[in-house]
Amino acid sequence: MAKRAASSAAKPPAPRRAGSRGRVLLADDSVLTCELFGEYLTARGFAVEVAHDGESAIEGAVSAKPDLIVIDISMPRLDGVMAIGRLKADARTRDIPVVVLTGHVASPRQPEAMKAGAAAFITKPCLPEEIERVIDALLPRAA
Repeated sequence: MAKRAASSAAKPPAPRRAGSRGRVLLADDSVLTCELFGEYLTARGFAVEVAHDGESAIEGAVSAKPDLIVIDISMPRLDGVMAIGRLKADARTRDIPVVVLTGHVASPRQPEAMKAGAAAFITKPCLPEEIERVIDALLPRAA
């Protein structure tokens, strides 16, 4: 019995199937931020779509139907707070949880984002594990 336990302990964990933990839309005008968090979340089993401005985030939410959206506040074409408002006003996207990820520490826009419908607010810099923890808290568990 000890032999079996030792051999199973030596096995690496099974890789997670991409998208097995849900679909996430990551909207940030920073290509580096999208690459860093997108690669991490993909490796952790999420399917990740990327948008680099608020308008594209809305289009991506409608077409990709993500389980959750992570969005920056400061983006071109349409800022994150305005995008959240539009997402929450649209029947096709209103039930998708939105997490704000921003570099604006102690942002005066945080209350605006929460009032617009954001479910959580994270300030950068942060570790990818923090984003994963917030996503896990907001996504319903598979039965």
